Amino acid sequence: MVSRGRLRVYLGAAPGVGKTYDMLAEGQRRASRGTDVVIAYVEDYGRPLTRAMAEGLEAVPRRAMSYRNCAFTEMDLDAVLARRPQVALVDELAHTNVPGCRHEKRWQDVEELLEAGTDVITTVNIQHLESLNDVVEQITGIRQQETVPDDVVRGADQIEVVDMSAEALRRRMAHGNIYPPERIEAALANFFRAGNLTALREIALLWAADRVEEALLRYRADHGIQQPWSTRERVLVALSGGAEGDTLIRRAKRTASRGAGSEFLAVHVSRDDGLTGPSPRLLAHQRALVESLGGSWHAVAGGDPAQAVLAFARQVNATQIVIGATRRSRLKGLFGRGTGETIIEGSGDDIDVYVVTHSEAAHGHLLHRRRPPANDG
Repeated sequence: MVSRGRLRVYLGAAPGVGKTYDMLAEGQRRASRGTDVVIAYVEDYGRPLTRAMAEGLEAVPRRAMSYRNCAFTEMDLDAVLARRPQVALVDELAHTNVPGCRHEKRWQDVEELLEAGTDVITTVNIQHLESLNDVVEQITGIRQQETVPDDVVRGADQIEVVDMSAEALRRRMAHGNIYPPERIEAALANFFRAGNLTALREIALLWAADRVEEALLRYRADHGIQQPWSTRERVLVALSGGAEGDTLIRRAKRTASRGAGSEFLAVHVSRDDGLTGPSPRLLAHQRALVESLGGSWHAVAGGDPAQAVLAFARQVNATQIVIGATRRSRLKGLFGRGTGETIIEGSGDDIDVYVVTHSEAAHGHLLHRRRPPANDG
């Protein structure tokens, strides 16, 4: 049985950042080490440096096609499959093939190569990811007609961001290194405006960071690692479904906002003993508030609320937990006598716990921060 090939994606924020050049450079490196590498499809747009980087690499001839009395060339998938290289370089993953090809989209061609056991190195811009289509249109005013499903890129074995500042990219454009002279002025005034490029760059970096975080969580799960790794601040607010939840949510959001790249999550632990829980209407309101502030809502079931919160915190790699302290005379809330203390004691040295009393929450006072005991002895 043939092992599935590996997929490496060079991800950029915009045309001209150097994705194709880097893909070819990686092909040259592998070829120099004795790997059988072929160019299945590369579009150099006449750029001298890109064209020079392709020199010496074998290129599988393209397939000539005609559509509506116009001539086109596409990647010859059958020829690449017959050639059976170890590595195929395939540019522009989101490309739509000319009608008459076996697949509508190039990413489907790439999938067939991977299934045949060929490793593929490819390129794509962030604006071509399907989930970001509307966002990119809002920023640039241009709707991308060619897209690729996020899961195709997300499922890559390696994703490398080809990064370049907006100023540097605009200089490349002005110097004629991206588009021909007759297109430069219009490009700089429209898609390649500094604001557009800065926003697209941020989107690309954040999307890639989330992909890295997913890989980290899988690694920790696969290796049975329980303690959080503080790669970035992740604030978890534990909600009982009580009226104080709105204030706790806002406090968690402000805490997360103090650090660049931080995020916050909310978790509600429902009882698994069949007892009546909090108002569904109130929980729905709090979920909507969390999501409106950019957080994510999670619900888990458990007979021991404290242990359920702690288990979830370690599952999502939380670095801080925010809880509300119920008054001693009120035992009906989820966080009753001893639950807060159990969370603090069970958090270890790697998770900070913030406790907000009802009166402090109501009046917007600062959080009282309690660290877990360093040593019981």
